[in-house]
Amino acid sequence: MSMGWIHWALLSASFAALTAIFAKLGLQGIDSDYATLIRTCVILLVLAALVMVLDKWRNPFDLPARSLLYLVLSALATGASWLCYFRALKLGEASQVAPIDKLSVVLVAIFAVLFLGERPDARGWLGIALVALGVLVLSLKR
Repeated sequence: MSMGWIHWALLSASFAALTAIFAKLGLQGIDSDYATLIRTCVILLVLAALVMVLDKWRNPFDLPARSLLYLVLSALATGASWLCYFRALKLGEASQVAPIDKLSVVLVAIFAVLFLGERPDARGWLGIALVALGVLVLSLKR
């Protein structure tokens, strides 16, 4: 049975939530940059095994140059995001760091309009505004 995009998105959100909890627990007594390196190595090993087992390996140099460029830029942005996220988790509470990190939802919508030509409707913008408001409320000091 094939799952649709919403199922994968919900799984992604669930795993992202677990990421914050497990990372916060794992950062105790460890430098955040070193912890990010360990996390990245584990991800690399698991994904390499998955690609091999599912016979999805392709020579990356056979891919279109434009695709490679954007994948490299995405990887650099991911790495920067992870480094910042782990530092924030090391210094702050997971329940405050994670909501601010989800401001990325709002930024994705704005960047999608600017760079991809996407046009959310009024309901979409309302949802995006509510996410922004939620981030603001959850990030305020108690």
